[in-house]
Amino acid sequence: MSQTAVETEAPVSTPSVLARLLRRPLALTGLVIIAVVVVAAVFARWLAPYDPYEQFFEGLTLEGAPLPPNAQFWFGTDLVGRDLLSRLIYGAQTSLIIGVVANGIAVIIGSLVGITAGYFRGWVDTVLMRLTDLMMAFPALLLAIVLAATFRPSLWIVALVIAMVNWVQIARVTYTETRSIAERDFVVAERAMGAGAGRILFRHILPHLLSTIIVWATLGIATTVLLEATLSFLGIGVQPPTPSWGNIIFENQTYFTSAPWLVFIPGAAILALALAFNLVGDALRDILDPTQQGRH
Repeated sequence: MSQTAVETEAPVSTPSVLARLLRRPLALTGLVIIAVVVVAAVFARWLAPYDPYEQFFEGLTLEGAPLPPNAQFWFGTDLVGRDLLSRLIYGAQTSLIIGVVANGIAVIIGSLVGITAGYFRGWVDTVLMRLTDLMMAFPALLLAIVLAATFRPSLWIVALVIAMVNWVQIARVTYTETRSIAERDFVVAERAMGAGAGRILFRHILPHLLSTIIVWATLGIATTVLLEATLSFLGIGVQPPTPSWGNIIFENQTYFTSAPWLVFIPGAAILALALAFNLVGDALRDILDPTQQGRH
């Protein structure tokens, strides 16, 4: 088989990838957790037992403390008598919206920067990669805190801020792979035959990068969810009373010793969702890695 034929063979089909994912217990566990969170977020209006903003008079003890989990409030109540379960269900919407939107923007920006710099080289490479290096020199959390504090925090501002600090990793990865692919024989042959940059990029280079981009997009959602929770916990993320798993912990941290469920339950939700995306991302990396495919 010729080099060109080997390089341009079709990628693994979507049904094949899904079937192989379902055969991995850890990946299947991650998919189940993600599915539960997605269902909760999409159908929050019908699944939540109460309005997440409603303050119940009977939701506090006579001393004004939150109620522990009980028959009426399954996960207990928060410091102002709101149902914690309802706020967690609606908070799933915030986490998923920011996770998908912020990570999606980061993946698009990073992929464009990496592919453009890796293919065109020269001054384009120098400018874009030095910008990437400059962004990577700043601690991501510190830069996110500065940006979030500069602008008025809101759901979409937080998503944009997180995207602005998360695109550099995928830019570096796609840049390295694009440089490698651009030097292969089938790309050199296409260029010698007079093919334009657009045809080479979209017909040959981008398809070879899709598996890498998909894996990084999946793993990046976990990072994004954790970063949003961190910003909300610090008080510069999604602002109360809008429910977010991070700001639920922030609002109730003073009751850490007397009402630990207010911290542990949303913390467990954040951990479970981040772990789920990591499990799926790791499995996708094993399945879509070309070096792994070549061994079979």
